[in-house]
Amino acid sequence: MKSIAIIVAVFTGLLSSAISLTKAWSCKDAQISFFSSAPLEDIEAISKLGASAFSTTTGDIVFKVWNSTFQFEKKLMQEHFNENYMESERYPTSEFRGKVLEANKLEKEGSYELEVTGMLNIHGISKQYHTKVQIRSANNILIAKGSFDVRLADHNIKIPTVVGKNIAEVVKVKFEVAYKQ
Repeated sequence: MKSIAIIVAVFTGLLSSAISLTKAWSCKDAQISFFSSAPLEDIEAISKLGASAFSTTTGDIVFKVWNSTFQFEKKLMQEHFNENYMESERYPTSEFRGKVLEANKLEKEGSYELEVTGMLNIHGISKQYHTKVQIRSANNILIAKGSFDVRLADHNIKIPTVVGKNIAEVVKVKFEVAYKQ
């Protein structure tokens, strides 16, 4: 666990330097979760070790999470997720790179609903996504929350027929981030 914390800290530093920033915000403990509702079983997992960097000047935003940091209620689900579906040894991370439109609004404290667009890379496949994000700016902290739907087939994640009723074809991905400068 200590090595994961070190990796996340180093990665957050790299993310911050990778974005052209004048108003730099970062977070090394972003919460990213997903939920699959299927006829036979609901599956939920959460990682509290996502890393993100964001520029209110340019709107550039990056999220990255190690797939192996997602925690499940059942250990067997976690094993299947990493070994069979995400192939975490081959594809260790998932990443989003995009733009928050009208990010300069966040210079003033308040609550905003802004649009985000960018490329999500999961399982080695990138796809364009667009969603709205709720961002509250107060006391030198930005709190961002949002969600979007991911179709597993769009990222070449194959679900064996035998467990087809246990895993939804589309999962809801949620994120909650507390950015600091």
